[in-house]
Amino acid sequence: MTDSIRRNPPGARVSVAPMMDWTTPAQRYFMRRITRHALLYTEMVTTAALIHGDTARFLDHHVDEHPLALQLGGSDPADMAHCAELAADAGFDEVDINVGCPSDRVQNGAFGACMMAEPQRIADCVAAMKARVSIPVTVKTRIGIDHQDSYEFLHDFATRVAEAGADRLIVHARKAWLSGLSPKENREVPPLDYARVHRLAADFPDLPMSINGGIVDLDTAAEQLDHVDGVMIGREAYRNPYSMAPVDARFFDDDTPAPSRFDVVEAMRDFIGRHLAAGNTLQSVTRHMLGLFHAQPGGRAWRRVLSEQANRPGAGLEVIDAALARVAPADEPTPA
Repeated sequence: MTDSIRRNPPGARVSVAPMMDWTTPAQRYFMRRITRHALLYTEMVTTAALIHGDTARFLDHHVDEHPLALQLGGSDPADMAHCAELAADAGFDEVDINVGCPSDRVQNGAFGACMMAEPQRIADCVAAMKARVSIPVTVKTRIGIDHQDSYEFLHDFATRVAEAGADRLIVHARKAWLSGLSPKENREVPPLDYARVHRLAADFPDLPMSINGGIVDLDTAAEQLDHVDGVMIGREAYRNPYSMAPVDARFFDDDTPAPSRFDVVEAMRDFIGRHLAAGNTLQSVTRHMLGLFHAQPGGRAWRRVLSEQANRPGAGLEVIDAALARVAPADEPTPA
């Protein structure tokens, strides 16, 4: 759609999905070495953890991670507004409400996908947050839950959050089963329904909308942008992170040459050195780098060396060098 660039906030045209245990500060710093413009997200942080836990740790991020959104899990409007203000004060570019996670732990906390059944509560959270912050407030949701999966149900949900002032709706194009399926199965078993998200976007032309779920290549992402304003890529960006290298040129009109995989490794050295000096392990960084040489000569050896050696006591940059030595150096073409 020709107006998608006008409607879409900076960075959100292509984004990397928030994922628990994966989109850590180390992963985000690494991903930022590959793409300068794609919007990145934190892992979901609950309002209780942010208010009563280690607030500084949850809000900590490197300046290079921007554009960056904080994803919140919660259902109390006052708490959500307070946490949105914390996010804005900490310098986050956006704050997102998780209304898509189907795990039992999240349901027990009365947030995540189960909150689709209470659209007015989500709308109240959006309104309370918008009243406190000037940064965008977005909602990440599913197309339905359990047997509440009609288009009318989804349309009513979108109507309420739009009227509350949400700046963007990010729709995972699967419904969530809240009982009987694991979170992993909820990413795979319910069928994708892109057409329903496309219909929703057409029905809400003034509400920027991004699509998520099952998008594994940039050609598919480009096709989706004929119907929606933004595309969120999840597990593929993690499994094969260098697949995101063409994003800046293709979707953000940035003609700066993409870094090679070797450039990315070199750019990580200072970060890894600081990370280790702070008492952290090498493995907590390199686990995010395992797929960097996916499908490349020596890629399996790279992965094996990092997997076997990075968790050893005292492991340092020499492990990176050993893994890199197993990758056949080559002149890599700039991604198209």
